[in-house]
Amino acid sequence: MPVDPQVEQLLANMVAQGVKSFEQMSVDECRAVAAVFIEMEGPVEEIHRTKDYSIIVNNGQIPVRVYYPTAANNLPVVVYYHGGGFVFGDLDVVDKVARCIAKDTGAAVVSVGYRKAPEHKFPTAHEDAYAALLWVYDNAFDLNVDQSRIAVMGDSAGGNIATAVAHMARDHHGPALKHQALVYPLVDPAGDYPSKTKYSEGYLLTSAALGWFAGHYLNNPGEEVQHPYMTPLKANLKDLPSTTIITAEYDPLTDEGEAYASALRKAGVGVNYYMFPGMVHGFFWMKGVINKSGSAFKLVNEKLKAALNN
Repeated sequence: MPVDPQVEQLLANMVAQGVKSFEQMSVDECRAVAAVFIEMEGPVEEIHRTKDYSIIVNNGQIPVRVYYPTAANNLPVVVYYHGGGFVFGDLDVVDKVARCIAKDTGAAVVSVGYRKAPEHKFPTAHEDAYAALLWVYDNAFDLNVDQSRIAVMGDSAGGNIATAVAHMARDHHGPALKHQALVYPLVDPAGDYPSKTKYSEGYLLTSAALGWFAGHYLNNPGEEVQHPYMTPLKANLKDLPSTTIITAEYDPLTDEGEAYASALRKAGVGVNYYMFPGMVHGFFWMKGVINKSGSAFKLVNEKLKAALNN
């Protein structure tokens, strides 16, 4: 279908305002632009409470923020990894997103502030993310969450991180995850897909930007792009948790998201796959300006809630 009218207006406004594509920005400019997403995420959802922590990871510490939708005990928990190409984004940028997930799923949400590139290269973000999952599991009693009901979730680069964490949990005999929810995930960055050409520019995320992000995160892009963390599509997919995948029609990543859903099914994993027509990469963070973003939240949150309470 054509680009959604709300998306079309948003893209036109960005062109009129002279907003550059990510690959045309400096890292500092890229991080400053992230604040624009906060304005588009809609209202702040009221929940019971939040609490910030600093957790120890390899050679450092990272912040996490826990969102409690109610005062109930032993809540299921969603460990959430935000997008941003491994370069931008933080807990404040996705505060509204995490609140919405917590309120609609009835689960506690742990939003993870993994370290960013280019200051912290591969595999830092992935290792931080897995350390955060282990921290949640090991501290479940103190956090008042149920260590037997954990899901992971992420969007874009965060979707890559979330599914890599699911692989790591399986491979290292870590926590048994109930579900993974992946919104337009990066799962095969070196893959040659029609969507990378068809939607290479003009739809918020460009194919050139994908290379720009990878160049900042990877030490040796030619080699590390094939690592199972970066290309989970080509890794062992057996015995992963049930999965929900959402893609956007006008997104360079849409074909690899669909391919990942197909590959997971072939490996015996239960998959819910949905492509949102007329949408562009990033629409999930735009609930305040794009109606279908709200529909995507509703769908993902329903799948998470069902999986965590099954």
